[in-house]
Amino acid sequence: MIGGGVGCARFVKGLREHVRRTGGRDRIDVVVNTADDWWVSGLRIAPDHDSLLYALAGVNDTERGWGRSNETERVSAELAAWGTAPDWFTLGDLDLGTHIARTAWLREGLPLSEVYRRLGTRWDLGATLHPATDDEIDTHVLRADGAPLHFQEWWVRHRAQIPATGFVQRGIEHATVSAGAHEAIADADAILIAPSNPVVSVGPVLSVPGMREALAASGAPIVGVSGIIAGAVVRGMADACLAAIGVETSAEAVARHYGARADGGLLDGWLVDESDAAAVAPLGAAGITTRAVPLWMRDEDSSARLAADALALADAVRR
Repeated sequence: MIGGGVGCARFVKGLREHVRRTGGRDRIDVVVNTADDWWVSGLRIAPDHDSLLYALAGVNDTERGWGRSNETERVSAELAAWGTAPDWFTLGDLDLGTHIARTAWLREGLPLSEVYRRLGTRWDLGATLHPATDDEIDTHVLRADGAPLHFQEWWVRHRAQIPATGFVQRGIEHATVSAGAHEAIADADAILIAPSNPVVSVGPVLSVPGMREALAASGAPIVGVSGIIAGAVVRGMADACLAAIGVETSAEAVARHYGARADGGLLDGWLVDESDAAAVAPLGAAGITTRAVPLWMRDEDSSARLAADALALADAVRR
């Protein structure tokens, strides 16, 4: 699977439950976006990875939608008081423990893949997380006035309200696909694109040099799940990101943005919600086999059914 963040975490949990219900023989590998990582108070913060880690471990804050449950924020308040961290980016004390461990290992010279492995051994996740790349890349927002703005400031502080004209990942031209990601793609029976933000979660993964080539070389069907339902984002502000790159906020437009694999794009198949059933025929004509199914992941059962639908579409495409 490719993705990151809360939407990906919910989908992976559904996939894990589906695997459990069908005998538990399948392995789940997730290639995780690293481009929204950044440095705060000398610590490397990794929001997309940590959303997956905490959700799969069952220690995430389900009410806020990010961070650990039962958190305190004493250290974050002290960092803001000292002026070493922005007061609009709050980190919980338990969460800071993760960031300190990550940064300590990185400063020892360990690659990010090994850091992922070590963080993943604390809990039984039921999935293996791989960074898209071991190289450091950060997303920055392009603005009309040319002033630099890190993605996290645009996203968290300004809630994506500052008009953007695009996004760039600094350092990505020198990045390479991590060994774990490359192996997971090469060995996959099916590759699923999570209902993550297509611009800043999935897009940076696809932009890592060599990633699209690895996907193109895979014999596995590639099926995506729309994070847009009835013209609205399920969660977050993906609509602002899509607008910045000139893509309409619709399930059909996002599928066309990814493109048909047969025409050099990404997708063999695409799942849309039943409310977007009108997109099935035109996307099929464009070379993307599309099915309309319930996409809302309201609980364990609905999430597992969605995962089953995605795998069924992958099997149909394969045949």
